Amino acid sequence: MQDFKLNRELAQLAVLQRIELSGPILRRIRKTFGRYFFSMIASKYFINPSRISKNYFYLMEKEYSIIKKYIQLNNNILSIGSGIGGLEILINKEFNSHITFIERDYVSKKIRYGWDKTNKEAYNNLKLLEIFLENNGFKKNNFELYDYDKGILPNRKFDLIISLYSLDYHYEFNLYKSYLNKVMKPESVLIFDTVRPDYFSDIFKKVEILKEDNNTVHKSKRIACSN
Repeated sequence: MQDFKLNRELAQLAVLQRIELSGPILRRIRKTFGRYFFSMIASKYFINPSRISKNYFYLMEKEYSIIKKYIQLNNNILSIGSGIGGLEILINKEFNSHITFIERDYVSKKIRYGWDKTNKEAYNNLKLLEIFLENNGFKKNNFELYDYDKGILPNRKFDLIISLYSLDYHYEFNLYKSYLNKVMKPESVLIFDTVRPDYFSDIFKKVEILKEDNNTVHKSKRIACSN
């Protein structure tokens, strides 16, 4: 596998979720004409799906290499805010893991970064996510999709929980805190990006920094938490 099978709709969704996939020209358009124009027009008509597919595959391989050591064969994995699921496809391909997705099922008209307690922004489409997973070799009986806004979430224990650039980066951690208490075992690992890593040293016994990103507006660190 050298890249993902990705149509124009999915390519647009990927760009909205990961601006770094768009390239310098589109980023300049966004800066010049604003985020609304970028979200509704530029990201739809001014993209090259083939190039985005290759960029997205390369990016997901890098993300995968960072967290791979925490994955074991046949793990039961929860993914919160996965985007279109490229990372999870790579995990399933090597480890045959069952992966449960928690997502929001709408695309906001305005791109927003960071979070506050009223943040209701989202950039996903559950139907497109399902199509992308199946088109790239993820068998349907190996994944489940949950719409966060319907209020019904999976109620079982997970070995690994992944939430890259979502939990505590786009949505405040306390939105999920009581839920995570229910679905984490003492040995479970939670991996996510945060702008306040020191805060979690008081919540978890073990916090390991996996990655530091100092080149964005919201400087963040990826951490792995357990116990």
